Amino acid sequence: MAYETIIGMEVHAQVITASKMFCGCSADTSAPPNTHVCPVCLAMPGSLPVINEAAVRATIRTGLALHCEIPPHTKFDRKNYSYPDLAKGYQISQYDMPLCVDGWIDIPDGEDTKRLRIRRVHLEEDTGRLIHEGAHSLIDDNRSGMPLMEIVTEADLRSADDAWFYLTKLRAILRYLGVSSGNMEEGAMRCEANISIRPEGASTFGTRVEIKNMNSFRAVRQAIAYEIERQRALLECGEQVHQVTVGWDENRRRTVFQRSKEYANDYRYFPDPDLPPLQLERVMVEDMRRQLPELPDAKAERLAREYGVKGDDVALLVQERQIADFFEATVKAAQGLEPQVVANWMVGELFRLLSEQEVADGEIPITPQQLADLLMLLHKGAINAAAAKEVLAELFHRGGSAEEIIRRRGLRQISSESDLAAVVAQVLAENPQPVADYLQGKGAALGFLMGQVMKATRGQANPQVARQLLMESLEGRRHDTEE
Repeated sequence: MAYETIIGMEVHAQVITASKMFCGCSADTSAPPNTHVCPVCLAMPGSLPVINEAAVRATIRTGLALHCEIPPHTKFDRKNYSYPDLAKGYQISQYDMPLCVDGWIDIPDGEDTKRLRIRRVHLEEDTGRLIHEGAHSLIDDNRSGMPLMEIVTEADLRSADDAWFYLTKLRAILRYLGVSSGNMEEGAMRCEANISIRPEGASTFGTRVEIKNMNSFRAVRQAIAYEIERQRALLECGEQVHQVTVGWDENRRRTVFQRSKEYANDYRYFPDPDLPPLQLERVMVEDMRRQLPELPDAKAERLAREYGVKGDDVALLVQERQIADFFEATVKAAQGLEPQVVANWMVGELFRLLSEQEVADGEIPITPQQLADLLMLLHKGAINAAAAKEVLAELFHRGGSAEEIIRRRGLRQISSESDLAAVVAQVLAENPQPVADYLQGKGAALGFLMGQVMKATRGQANPQVARQLLMESLEGRRHDTEE
């Protein structure tokens, strides 16, 4: 039987603020354990929370970027449950009056796009962190009370690939806004997937299973793909899928049972009596809308239109705001150079260097002017492509200027016909068999001879000039032979 997969995503993103959500403690979680805590974080009797305005504004900006409606009234609620890393015994969250509702985000779908509906974006506080050491578990409350956005989709995703595209697009938007780092490996962005499958053509959803503990984009793809196959196998064997919460076991590459699925009424939500409801003025919301930066989709459309860059390259360039800005700055600095040339070097050689060195997302160790200077030297024929790659690698690792590196390492390209003619003559004299092969119609011999010219010049020969001289000399010999 053919089945259809139904997926809804819940993403928690730590909001970048100087202080925590309801107190003045530092939001720096890299400090030694339990050093950024106070009576509010630890729910001491008599302590009163105060709402962090910066976190509220960051959440509204996120909602606007996701095309959400911003209701005029919102409030905070207490979500009651017991867990070792929850000092209060409840979490301050939002239940029936979230900050943002009814938005959407577009993701790739083959040659087209697919629209995913965003049900809500609400604001809450994070819990503490459990650290397991042998037979003991320790609690670090530095993270307790950190501002946390929860972004919830409708059940519009249909595959593990949909989930991957959604998360990468969402993270790009969060980073463009500057509201969250979105680093899953550091816990700044965590996600859960609710998955069910149903026979194709059915109108009702199947029993859903929630997957937690997915701490990388690769884990999300693998966990969802595994769970889809697990549920399909159960149904094909005539068994039932139970509504549970499972975790992703990275080592065993499988989902594992954690607990029975909770429902909203299990948390006994009620309005937090210590926090006032908020009224969001339309003037403030519209002012925030006008101040939104150019977001990935709009930037991609503009780069393609203004610079004529290929669609696949544009998609890579706009994944990080700093990368897109670097591209535009390089194009402006390299006056007269085709923007596609800059794009080619960035998505090719520069991205390779960034990947090999595991540089933080969006960070580039060279400046746009350095790359522009190098590409202009290549464009003018001062160096060839092979030498340009060497120079770029040195700029990347050690800095400096392209001109100085070329001079010091003797990489300047040889374009003089008289200089190269002597090299070509020597190569032909030293390789009579490949010459004979070429004259007999074996075109591959030309590649060998060209390689010998490049070897003799230590890769500094201008390939176009060298090839032309080789062809002229060989064809001259062919003409002499025919006569």
